[in-house]
Amino acid sequence: MNATRPRQGRPRHTPPSDPGISAREQILDAAGALFVERGVAATSTRVIAERVGIRQASLYYHFATKDEILAELLATSVRPSLEMVERIQAWVPERATAAAALYAVAATDVRTLSRTPYNIGTLYLLPEVLSERFDAFRADRGRLQESYGALGTLAATADVARGLRPERIGELLIQLVEVVIQLRRSREPDAADTDAIASSCLRLCGLGEPVVSAARVEARDLLSRLA
Repeated sequence: MNATRPRQGRPRHTPPSDPGISAREQILDAAGALFVERGVAATSTRVIAERVGIRQASLYYHFATKDEILAELLATSVRPSLEMVERIQAWVPERATAAAALYAVAATDVRTLSRTPYNIGTLYLLPEVLSERFDAFRADRGRLQESYGALGTLAATADVARGLRPERIGELLIQLVEVVIQLRRSREPDAADTDAIASSCLRLCGLGEPVVSAARVEARDLLSRLA
């Protein structure tokens, strides 16, 4: 394969499926579908280009390798949540309780994972994603897990906080949120699922129903302010 990238003006084999979507977005959309359908190893850049309706050489203008495409797709499953976490944490403890902040983070993360194209979260455990080429994705997810641990420890009852280290709390909470990835295998998650998962995060921290109900209301107000 020629390592020199072609110029942007290379013609397409066929017109784009939606003129309002950029070629880059179409490549990501097609790759997401193919990675989930066939797996990463069985999906070549040629097949992705054919799905989009562009020349394989034109694909290389936007992404040098298949791994770059996968890395970008994985980033869409974690970065929006991580960015919102950082904004939410700035409100604790002066303007928001830790319980409300944890609910808000979990709800945001569930929505992020619910909206990724073709349920990209199913790719998390593929052998390819465990390689060093995807260190940036794993670092982002690790930072998100640490935030869960910090907020969960602040929100937890004294008994839970004594019994579980922040690292373990973070690990359990992020796994609970990622249940939505499995839900998407059979149906589209809805608002009730978001509430059920976010509320379960608070219950895992030992909080009772009155605290969970109050945190739910406060979290919705917090998210509205941050929108």
